[in-house]
Amino acid sequence: VLDAGEVRRFAGRMLPDYMVPAAVVVLEALPLTANGKLDRRALPVPEITSSGREPSTPREALLCGLFAEVLGVERVGVEDGFFDLGGDSIIAIQLVARARQAGVVFGPRDVFRYQSVRELAAVAAEEEETEHEPEDAGIGPLPATPIMAWLDGLAGPTDDFSQTVVLQVPPDLGLDHLTVAVQAVLDRHDALRLRATDGLEVPARGAVRAAEHVRRVEVTGDPTGAIIEQAARSRAGLDPAAGKMVGVAWLDAGPEISGRLVLTVHHLAIDGVSWRILLPDLFAAWEAAARGAVPELAAVPTSFRTWAHRLQDEARDRAAELDLWTRTLGGGTTRLDPVADTFGTQGRRLDPAVDTFGTQGHLTLELPPEITEPLLTRLPAAFHARVGDVLLAGLALAVSRWTGQDSVLLDLEGHGREEIFPGVDLSRTVGWFTTMYPVRLDPGQADWADLRGPTAGRAIKRVKEQLRAIPDNGIGYGLLRHLNPVTAAELSRYPVPELAFNYLGRVEAASGADWSPAPESDAAGGGHAADLAVPHALEVNAVTRDTPDGPRLRATWSWAGRLFGEERVRELAEAWFTALTGLSLHTGGGLTPSDLMVSISQEEIDAFAAELDAEWSARESA
Repeated sequence: VLDAGEVRRFAGRMLPDYMVPAAVVVLEALPLTANGKLDRRALPVPEITSSGREPSTPREALLCGLFAEVLGVERVGVEDGFFDLGGDSIIAIQLVARARQAGVVFGPRDVFRYQSVRELAAVAAEEEETEHEPEDAGIGPLPATPIMAWLDGLAGPTDDFSQTVVLQVPPDLGLDHLTVAVQAVLDRHDALRLRATDGLEVPARGAVRAAEHVRRVEVTGDPTGAIIEQAARSRAGLDPAAGKMVGVAWLDAGPEISGRLVLTVHHLAIDGVSWRILLPDLFAAWEAAARGAVPELAAVPTSFRTWAHRLQDEARDRAAELDLWTRTLGGGTTRLDPVADTFGTQGRRLDPAVDTFGTQGHLTLELPPEITEPLLTRLPAAFHARVGDVLLAGLALAVSRWTGQDSVLLDLEGHGREEIFPGVDLSRTVGWFTTMYPVRLDPGQADWADLRGPTAGRAIKRVKEQLRAIPDNGIGYGLLRHLNPVTAAELSRYPVPELAFNYLGRVEAASGADWSPAPESDAAGGGHAADLAVPHALEVNAVTRDTPDGPRLRATWSWAGRLFGEERVRELAEAWFTALTGLSLHTGGGLTPSDLMVSISQEEIDAFAAELDAEWSARESA
């Protein structure tokens, strides 16, 4: 009897990594059509499971455990691929940080290049082999990063532009212990002490006193109302010019009931990846304080200030990318509504004086686990792609159909922690690193009556290659648009794409456990003033929530109320989910030019695959 794991291991010994199948399914017999041909539609959908091979070294054992921890799976074998099991670029940064804490060092790029535990263990270094910058490197003046400059360009107030997280916390949290913990993270993570007056500056450790930013509020019954009230109070208390970047409210429900912790941080100092660094540190510091110890948080290898200065220098060296960005922005219509008024906006554009966050409409939809799971695991693995490639392929199909245009222009947000400088390690750095850059996607012709067929494979391959053609995940655009005066003048001539997309990765859903997200988290509300201008006419923010019954993709659509109506936006949102559902049922896969180390076109790759397929079918019928 064939063993699927053994077949995959044999392939791994005989073939290059990119040709090893992501999954192997053993069948008693191949399904055939009435004509005796292979019935591909009857083939079962492969499931990505653990290879089962046990670790043979302490480092492999450590990495198997860390893979399982950050991916939320029961066990991982040494031949298992990080991205095959549902990993993404944001989780890769978490993996890097936790491995470093355990004394094993590698970078996010290594996770992409060496995807299995075995491969990663072989190239990782020991902690003592790496360098840390001096403790005070993060203190002092610093230049604005591209995303900070972008925020400065929005019309309207930004003092309360922030993010809020709500946690369930134990009844005995204790105000004193909480204050000690908040002080520890304020002192460890420089961006939390940022001051924004005429310029940006980080004061010395101890300059910001936690006691001035932490409060205890007694609550009874349902905490939702208190969460709304305290989140609003914290946002109102933010003042970057005065260095007030953090607000913390403990909602104390008494000695028998878990309380809530409402944490608000100005966006200049935080992003989605930073929360995954900050929250574990806060818990570790609180735990130490609760047992009477002095919190000792792991060092930060590279400060946010160092990163900001390096970006300033890099902006002068990226001018060669200007042609790419002008072609992207200028390659045809940038409108969601062509002359035919597809979107019903009557040709109107955003008006910063009128189209504000207070006028936005919102719509949230969710995909069930049976559709979400293959979008995160099987499909990216089959096409040697990333989760974002698959989600954007579906979005491009939907928007292209909606507008009647072949290509889709959008602003794409990324985590921004790109490995573009040797020796820079951002796996422990808190700050706002987000990148935002324009992409033009063309998914090709689509058969909406059969989205699970060739349409799916073609769209994923095309979008994947279009995204791979962008250097360093788009970080160069922000450098040229905001930090290089010469190129900024050129790029500012182009209108901003009307559509924006942001995939926030996978997050833990409310589990009922202390120090996990609170069930009422959504009550915290938005982190921006009602009269702040919206940056895009239409935005999609998607996140995968890991629930007890499996992952669920949740997408929130936000739009300028003057330009769009909910019915029209819902039509597009449902079209995207229809496309993703079709993609999730696709059973194919294959390589694209960026997977290979030779110059070859997609047509040549597909033709070669078709020849092999024809030969296989001929042997079956012989």
